[in-house]
Amino acid sequence: MSDFSTFGLGPSVQRGIAAAGFVEPRPIQTETIPAALEGRDILGLAQTGTGKTAAFALPILERLLATRLPETRHSGPRVLIVAPTRELASQISEEIRTLATFTRIRVATVFGGVSAHRQILALREKPEIVVACRGRLLDLMQQQVVRLDRVETLVLDEADHMFDMGFLPDIRRILAALPTKRQNLLFSATMPREIRGLADGLLSNPTVVELGHSRPVSTVAHAVYPVADKQKLRLLERLLATEKIVSAIVFTRTKHRAKRLALQLGKSGHRVVALQGNMSQNQRERAMEGFRKHDFDILVATDIAARGIDVQRVSHVVNFDMPNTTDAYTHRIGRTGRAERDGQAYTFVTQDDRGLVRAVERVLGQPIPRRTVEGIDTARPPAGWTDLDQRRTMPRRQRSRT
Repeated sequence: MSDFSTFGLGPSVQRGIAAAGFVEPRPIQTETIPAALEGRDILGLAQTGTGKTAAFALPILERLLATRLPETRHSGPRVLIVAPTRELASQISEEIRTLATFTRIRVATVFGGVSAHRQILALREKPEIVVACRGRLLDLMQQQVVRLDRVETLVLDEADHMFDMGFLPDIRRILAALPTKRQNLLFSATMPREIRGLADGLLSNPTVVELGHSRPVSTVAHAVYPVADKQKLRLLERLLATEKIVSAIVFTRTKHRAKRLALQLGKSGHRVVALQGNMSQNQRERAMEGFRKHDFDILVATDIAARGIDVQRVSHVVNFDMPNTTDAYTHRIGRTGRAERDGQAYTFVTQDDRGLVRAVERVLGQPIPRRTVEGIDTARPPAGWTDLDQRRTMPRRQRSRT
């Protein structure tokens, strides 16, 4: 069994690894860190929950410590990490700060939705690393609060999510402000055509690390529950009462539905909190912190929480509403089964969801088990996708007539 000492990292970084509680490198770290230490460009294709942050943070810290540069009046960051959401940016910053505990490396986090004042003060401290969301970063660049002409390493994390959110034009504006000569690390769970085009233009002879990026993590067990829409709350209550749930994330399709469902579960006595786009940044941070600390057992969320949120020991993900795409399914499910722990993924499906169920099964490469709960109305079985299950239990004469 290998450990982090095999990478030849310095003592201060090794102490940070111990402070973070890391013992054995995960596959993406084993594949990525040596090449990144050499200054190679990286294309990392892996689903969420695989340890990507440490995979790029550790070589970045080591290289920063190896080559200290003199500060100037207008010193800008040497490392820029761009993330699609505020939650992910905060999470990345927190993990890097832990790993950098025994160094003097400074990290600033830049994102919208809150006052820029503290972020501007943090930038004036001349941090070596800036973790940013593209909107606030572009605003501060325009105000000449931050300069990017000293960036040596660029990290684009969750690049496919940036594309989904329409961020690529802004990303290209940021790229135009960077030095031409730099190291580039691009991480993505999927590789649509547009991201492939970005990678081809950005990366020079990259080391490609591909870890089953098209499928949800293998430590997750999947099940679908056919159910009438009006019976979903009742089904969820039954599952919460009968399953051994340590902590659960319940995904809904809309902000209003997330807020209402959290209120309904709270009235039933559950320790529950909502996370949705109408909340202020402070409210969102308090919700996530409470869920991480297990002040709440259930987080009801829209897809804002589906990517990059690292909460340990989430035992269950429940798709109260079927997601719109297979990629969204993958990222939701990636909230459980993390760090090689087992997880459960339950999806409530109505008749309108049958096409997406088939699509998810093609991604998984196998059928998803169908389950029912006694006393819960499943309405009419969704046409097509449960017929095979029914036909297997029919007498041969009846089967020939169907």
